[in-house]
Amino acid sequence: MRTSQKFFSANDDAAPVDMLAALFEARGWPFEALSREEISVEIQGSWAKYQLRAIWRSDDNVLQLLCLPDVRVAKDKLTPAYELLAKVNEQLWLGHFDIWSKGGVLVYRNAALLGDEGLLSLDRAQAIVETAVEECDRFYPAFQFVLWGDKTPADALDSALVDAAGEA
Repeated sequence: MRTSQKFFSANDDAAPVDMLAALFEARGWPFEALSREEISVEIQGSWAKYQLRAIWRSDDNVLQLLCLPDVRVAKDKLTPAYELLAKVNEQLWLGHFDIWSKGGVLVYRNAALLGDEGLLSLDRAQAIVETAVEECDRFYPAFQFVLWGDKTPADALDSALVDAAGEA
């Protein structure tokens, strides 16, 4: 684990990896700054731990966020998994899910185009990270239903998106 040793206020903007390091440190999440352009952290979601990686491309002023829920898709499950993937991606406003061709790893990807200065605010950093974790949490059960519960993609998505009604 590394510490950022940098603290930012809500009004500060900073280099994206620096701002994310400060955010992760403030939340007590062990992280690793892999380079000046890449940072990795493990975050506990509602269903699983997620590996979150942020990669900064200064040439384009784009911050790409990858959230990996440690779900691997076996070859015999690729067809229903891709069908579910298409249905899930229709539900998203930001980012998308994909299955990496090498290793069959499920990944949520989102990119943020930063301004000309290439700086990230604390509010935006929090929003980007929270969106990734929330989307992984929201759809994790659907992937579980298809990959291990043998539900159809449509049934899996319906089951995963059921909202609880009433009071417990």
